[in-house]
Amino acid sequence: MFKIVKKRVLNSQVKLMEIEAPHISRKAEPGQFIIFRINENSERIPLTIADFDRIKGTVTIIFQEVGKTTTELGKLNEGDTLLDFVGPLGVASHFDKIKKAAVIGGGLGTAIAYPQAKQLHSMGTIVHSITGFRNKDLIILEDEMKAVSDNLFITTDDGSNGNKGFVTDVLRQLIEEGNKYDLVIAIGPLIMMKVVSNLTKEYGIKTIVSMNPVMIDGTGMCGGCRLTVGGKTKFACVDGPDFDGHLVDFDEAMRRQNMYKRHENESLEKHNCTLGGESNG
Repeated sequence: MFKIVKKRVLNSQVKLMEIEAPHISRKAEPGQFIIFRINENSERIPLTIADFDRIKGTVTIIFQEVGKTTTELGKLNEGDTLLDFVGPLGVASHFDKIKKAAVIGGGLGTAIAYPQAKQLHSMGTIVHSITGFRNKDLIILEDEMKAVSDNLFITTDDGSNGNKGFVTDVLRQLIEEGNKYDLVIAIGPLIMMKVVSNLTKEYGIKTIVSMNPVMIDGTGMCGGCRLTVGGKTKFACVDGPDFDGHLVDFDEAMRRQNMYKRHENESLEKHNCTLGGESNG
């Protein structure tokens, strides 16, 4: 059993939890993920490691309540436990001689961008972080990102925080102002990562994206998380989740992602109906 030692509500849809997992925290690195199961009847789903504390022996996960399992997870509180918490999985991010980097997080992707920015900052890299949200009420980890960034730019689709626009608008402006980035990291919705990668390709800037397709076993055996990268089949769980953004076939990834939307919605509706029946009983 893995105890929830801290729970924090980041916005109406997103929660943070620190899980007591000393063996995982000792080996965890930015870019890796875990697979958890709430109880023996739950599905297994992956979540990127948002942070870890080797001294406390904890691993931090941040998630959005969008489906049956994440909704169930969000109802748990400090002191509750998870049945399974497996990791660290995936290939850790590796940064070498990066003088200046732009780290971009779109929505919940900011939770995954944070450990990347944190590691780069600790290496002495100049970090310009750009995060984008639909509106100001959905902004997360602002203080945390400020602490690991030389400059932080936050945009909203509707301009409700005073900065209307998209992350690509900010990135293009920074590049045209003369910033020479050795690396751009983009993490968020597939369409956002695609647009960022298209932009950086114009300028010849190395770009890393974090892919999070449907994943089941996390060991490369099920094939559910397959992607096409540079014309070759890759598996996000064992070859990633970091990939060269200029080589990823984003259109294929988006088609595969949309294949499961109906099943996800049906599962959540069934879960909600069950809860409704229980509350009326």
